[in-house]
Amino acid sequence: MRPLADQADLTSIRQDALSLFKAGIAAADPYQAVKHHLVPELFDNFSKVHLIAFGKAACTMAKAAAEIIPATRLAGRGLAVTNYENVMAIDNVDVIGAGHPLPDAAGLNAAQTLAERLDNAKVDELVLVLVSGGGSALIPYPAGQITLPEKIATTDLLLACGATINQINCVRKHLSRLKGGGLARIAAPAHVHALILSDVLGDDLSVIASGPTVADDSTYADAVDVFQSRGIWQQVPANVRAHLEQGERGRIAETPKPGDAIFKNTGQSLIGSNRLSVNAMLHAAAQLGYETHLHSDHLCGEASEEAEKWVLYAKTLSVNTPIALLAGGETTVTLKGNGRGGRNQEMALAFALAAEHHGLTGTWTFLSGGTDGRDGPTDAAGGIVDRNTIKRMTQAGVNPRALLENNDSYTALKTANDLVTTGATGTNVADLQIVLIRPEL
Repeated sequence: MRPLADQADLTSIRQDALSLFKAGIAAADPYQAVKHHLVPELFDNFSKVHLIAFGKAACTMAKAAAEIIPATRLAGRGLAVTNYENVMAIDNVDVIGAGHPLPDAAGLNAAQTLAERLDNAKVDELVLVLVSGGGSALIPYPAGQITLPEKIATTDLLLACGATINQINCVRKHLSRLKGGGLARIAAPAHVHALILSDVLGDDLSVIASGPTVADDSTYADAVDVFQSRGIWQQVPANVRAHLEQGERGRIAETPKPGDAIFKNTGQSLIGSNRLSVNAMLHAAAQLGYETHLHSDHLCGEASEEAEKWVLYAKTLSVNTPIALLAGGETTVTLKGNGRGGRNQEMALAFALAAEHHGLTGTWTFLSGGTDGRDGPTDAAGGIVDRNTIKRMTQAGVNPRALLENNDSYTALKTANDLVTTGATGTNVADLQIVLIRPEL
């Protein structure tokens, strides 16, 4: 490895990566998205409007909506449920902080309050639902005899085994009274319209926040298969297993399916997504003078494996001019150790190790970050690494390979001063990744 040199160039390229990441986050501004899509005329045909918001962007979305909806049309105070970091005061809106990524008692109370309000909605009224990423965990309302601790344990199992977001949401829908079209069922016969900020690749509306206003194609049998295919069925709490088995046998009603009459007066509008943020990064990179390439708009798979694949791809490039390789997605991590970190930090550490191992040349930096500002159970949004990252770690006396194997990317990156810390951003459109490479000087 070359000595710690070209520090000015490294600092410059890292600053460029951070500016691109910020451009991607700005493109997912939920306040502006609601302002752009919501017009006062929408409310002319309804006697009252029930304002409901949940997700990491709930407060900014609710604030924008409350400024547009005529005060005389509001059916009482609105309700916004968000993670604790994003709580803010909003005129005419009750704001409730709740747990994420693991649900908590505050979220359960919020979900019950939400259901009670919607149960009173009338046929000539509109339920305006503002949905953003994180909504699945923030409004837990367990079905049947399932308790909140049992649902939390089940969610913990899914997160630890590396289940995909689609698999996690399939299970959540069949353990909940609100998800998988449950909210629309409770609100019927009122009209329902959802403005949705997508944190899901491909923007499948039935998956975002587990599709509370959308018909559900998945079944109890699909939910059971998620656990069985991962070999963790026997670790699932007994009450949860019993509920899913009863549903699989047809003894519990399925989630509402396409064509159900409850969706006659239900609609949705997609107002923001990961792809829009990736496009914003592509534009910003070109403005900075980089030759831009879309590496992937659907980056998924095991974080450490995808990082190594990206390094190997970067090595095939002929770098004669500054290059930006940009991606959006949501990788997974299968926990094998007991360290701290999230998928973005793990990917950044794995990229640095792979770049060192395979000899990636040029002046480069790699950033992977969550647009919500929080990566896993840490205070970081992700990580940013460069050609000197591994040297900084070893000189500080840590073993980056051992830390990666213990899923302790947070400790490794913190040691090298390579954490990306933004604080809560108020939005959530999955993750963004950036590789910048400049020719050797």
